Amino acid sequence: MKKFDAIIIGSGQAGTPLAFKLAAEGNKVAFIEKKHFGGTCVNDGCTPTKAYVASARRIWDACNGAALGVNIPEGASADLKKIKSRKDKIVQESVDGISSGVEKEENITFFEGEARFSGEKTIEVNSEEITASEIYINTGARPVIPEPFRKLNYLTNESILQLEELPEHLVIVGGSYIGLEFGQMFRRFGSKVTIIEKGPSIIGREDKEISENIQEFLQDEGIEFRLNAKCIGGTQNADNSVTLKLDCKEGGPEVTGSHLLIGVGRKPNTDSLNLQAAGIKIGDRGYIKVNDFLETNVKGVFALGDCNGEGAFTHTSYNDYEIIVANKFSNINRRISDRVMTYNLYTDPPLGRAGMTRKAALAKGYKIMEATMPMSRVARAREKGETNGMMQVIVNAENQKILGASILGVGGDEIINSILLIMYADVPYTVLKNAVISHPTVSELLPTLLKGLKEI
Repeated sequence: MKKFDAIIIGSGQAGTPLAFKLAAEGNKVAFIEKKHFGGTCVNDGCTPTKAYVASARRIWDACNGAALGVNIPEGASADLKKIKSRKDKIVQESVDGISSGVEKEENITFFEGEARFSGEKTIEVNSEEITASEIYINTGARPVIPEPFRKLNYLTNESILQLEELPEHLVIVGGSYIGLEFGQMFRRFGSKVTIIEKGPSIIGREDKEISENIQEFLQDEGIEFRLNAKCIGGTQNADNSVTLKLDCKEGGPEVTGSHLLIGVGRKPNTDSLNLQAAGIKIGDRGYIKVNDFLETNVKGVFALGDCNGEGAFTHTSYNDYEIIVANKFSNINRRISDRVMTYNLYTDPPLGRAGMTRKAALAKGYKIMEATMPMSRVARAREKGETNGMMQVIVNAENQKILGASILGVGGDEIINSILLIMYADVPYTVLKNAVISHPTVSELLPTLLKGLKEI
């Protein structure tokens, strides 16, 4: 049995930098990947989808010049083959970079195959057993496909990126982050888009005003929404279109589209690891249970990234890597609980989020102050002709610390970081309220926003 200092299962945004760091420190590393280097972010997530978002934005610019006095000849259209080709090139460059680095690192032994535990500290891959005193699991997650759709020709966030012909009518099941981003992209590319959501609002975890704002500007672009609509079955038609049968309060009981995208959530890739052989505990939803330092109940075995249920984002996965490295090599004792929740929704305009929503803060019993401002009041947004959205900040009324914020509007994905840094600094909101911020920017309205705080 080959013995290593460390085994890393999965080459996502935590596993890959960890492999190189451990190797650079002189450790013999077994690096296992069954599919492709880079994990979800590089291959099926952030990198390819944001490339598509950029293409969709170019079409929007071409179609909306008249409002700013720019006459653009009609006829802008999407060439999905070229859009996909550009995306594929960007993805391949990242994958090739990782592959080249692995080949050159003499302390990394790469195994292409599926890993399974055969004991507490032993892994079987390609019928070979290997062992190490430290094992790091970074296997990511995959789309959930509910039973009513499994016999239909459906797309996921992965397979839709392989299309080369534009869908005539894209029906999307799931009104959350995946569904909204792809919905707006393909509507701008030229597809008819219908989004079906079983809840009373899209992205139900957000505060009502944020959800309503997003739905409003997506409807303005021609996207149809069917809320409170539970899918109870589907039919694959002779022309390969799909008809979904709905139990809904408004609209017809059926929706027919040329293509069907399922975007109702993701589940961890832990079911094939044979975790019971190692005695590793998982939760009800299949996520590996970890402590504040990312260690499982088995000493020396850690779970990083989407498979641990402690954040389903590239930045939280990378932070998992940082926690491991800081604690192992610098004795800093970084923890999962140190980080402030943050994420972005990449509709156009985007939503930047940090900390808690208003409803979450109230549910936890905080006495709060809230300030909101429509983007139409922001001079820079008016000058750019992009006034959709709003800004919202929630403050703890007892200690003046920011509990959370939502920046929905032009530049919101970047502007949210100003508030996030104030939260990490653990200082009162007045630090930002009293700051002098350059003009003309969207960010300059943050102090003005905070001056309007009112108790809830």
